Amino acid sequence: MRVLSMWTATSRVRVGRFAVGKAVFSKAFALKAPYFATVRPRFVALRPNYAELVVPKRRRVHNHLRTVHAIALCNGLEAAMGALAEVSIPADKRWIPKGMEVAYTAKATSDITCIAETDPQQWTGDDPDVPVRVRGVRDDGTVVVEGVIRLWVTPRPAR
Repeated sequence: MRVLSMWTATSRVRVGRFAVGKAVFSKAFALKAPYFATVRPRFVALRPNYAELVVPKRRRVHNHLRTVHAIALCNGLEAAMGALAEVSIPADKRWIPKGMEVAYTAKATSDITCIAETDPQQWTGDDPDVPVRVRGVRDDGTVVVEGVIRLWVTPRPAR
């Protein structure tokens, strides 16, 4: 829940008339895993069972077609999933990614909004396999990548 507290505290920060809090959170979150920083995620929304961020289309994440490359898309999806997991998981459990299955459905020709979603009951059941639905959407609403990131969720060891 530290991630949710950080989001709540920073996302409303303003400097004068400029909202800078989401940018501060995004930069701090990108430090959690070095590959998150490669796509410069800009978080838009974060709450239990939902995370949304934007991967800006820029030269550093282009492929030979000048579209956002597949690994950058997956990094954005994984960043969204990681934030969602951190704010959704009960305090007595822990998670680790188990696998990712994605389909590329269209060219990523704009900034890409990466969305991760779960249902509340997925975190409280006995099944350690928790599928997180993920998708990446172009500015015009076209889904360019969609799939599932599977998590392995187990009880946190007693200290």
